Amino acid sequence: MSVTQLVAPNVSAQHWADPSHPDDRPFIRKYIFSTDHKVIGCQFMILSLFFLLVGGSLALMMRWQLGYPGQPMPGGGILPETMAPGGIILPEFYNSLVTMHGTFMIFFAIMPLLVGMFGNWLIPLHVGASDMAFPRLNMMSFWITVPAGLLMLASFFVAGGASGAGWTGYAPLSAVPEYTGVYMGQKLWCISLVILGFGSLMGAVNYITTIVNMRAPGMSWFRLPLPIWALFITSILVLLAIPVLAGALIMLLSDQTIGTSFFLPETGGQPLLWQHLFWFFGHPEVYILILPAMGIASEVIANGSRKPIFGYPAMVGAIVAIAFLGWIVWGHHMFQSGMNPLLGSSFMVSTMVIAVPSAIKVFNWLGTMWRGNIHFHVPMLNAVAFVAMFVIGGLSGVFMASTPVDIYIHDTYFIVAHIHYVLFGGSPFAIFAGISFWFPKFFGRMLSPTLGKIHFGLTFV
Repeated sequence: MSVTQLVAPNVSAQHWADPSHPDDRPFIRKYIFSTDHKVIGCQFMILSLFFLLVGGSLALMMRWQLGYPGQPMPGGGILPETMAPGGIILPEFYNSLVTMHGTFMIFFAIMPLLVGMFGNWLIPLHVGASDMAFPRLNMMSFWITVPAGLLMLASFFVAGGASGAGWTGYAPLSAVPEYTGVYMGQKLWCISLVILGFGSLMGAVNYITTIVNMRAPGMSWFRLPLPIWALFITSILVLLAIPVLAGALIMLLSDQTIGTSFFLPETGGQPLLWQHLFWFFGHPEVYILILPAMGIASEVIANGSRKPIFGYPAMVGAIVAIAFLGWIVWGHHMFQSGMNPLLGSSFMVSTMVIAVPSAIKVFNWLGTMWRGNIHFHVPMLNAVAFVAMFVIGGLSGVFMASTPVDIYIHDTYFIVAHIHYVLFGGSPFAIFAGISFWFPKFFGRMLSPTLGKIHFGLTFV
């Protein structure tokens, strides 16, 4: 296949095929409103790392309040009086901290890093395409994410402050017009996530089309690298899960603004409906946040072990099985909601079954390292840490799958620890592994191994 056939139709093939041709596009076209997948990947990296910093700062403020309740924070004077008068965190603001920490970390940090950044960086290069199938749509997927993030940040500065209904936005608290009328931030939370959903859908359509239609000649499905398999399945999950969340958010917004009663019990609504809709999205979302990390870890561990990945077909099968089973386990978030015990049992069994493909992946990673010529470079250290954290988080998840146990540990720090081992202990280590592994490819320079190992050690501890 010629270069002309592979490049997007709106790009001159000769311009890109000839490396001596000067790139005379203006700065704003080259680096800001760029349709180049590598530049868009870097844009996602900068934006997501910024929101990772924001989400981490909110977590530090929560920890300050837990450690020193009612005492002014150091530097708290820089916050507006509506947030923390005199630097003291009030109960309402603490609720906002919990809500916005979860929202920023999941929707604006981990998800854009794993799907937006690595999807853009890796897919065209790994399948042998010159760019994404729809370069302009790719650019729009990033530039829709930016106002969504700014809108979420702006919610801190409106009357009543940011949303305080929890990152899960449980009704009826999030739906009561009296509450949300005071807290405009709750409405901005809904609008921001709906806008973000449009950006995610654009990216997912692009990734799926590129992988299906633009693979190089001879690259069959079972020759695809594992990161691309993971991103492909993740894109399908995004395409099917995000519209469910968007529909639920529009219903919630309608309850808050135009007098509908989807979730308000006093007018015939069902608060439990929100839980079903949210978790029907929310459990596939967990795998959206971990499958790309698994793909990255597979690539890095194979490189660090100096041998091919052990059990490639089983690894692909495990990715597909996790994605399929992820749709039929959402009820395990609702064991405390009074559901029929028989229905709870079916969710319990399916949740235990989903541990099997995850375990296959762990054993295959260990099989790859077994008798390998292991080189503990910085990406390998982070990838092995990802496996360790994922195993701890996964084993704690088995307890929660059992309904009788979950009834006692529901809404405790045991649950908080579980999700943080997987999505903080796990995913960011894979992100650090991927960034340090592919950094030379995209920036033309090596990262310092010494600083990388210091960073790894501090993060791991």
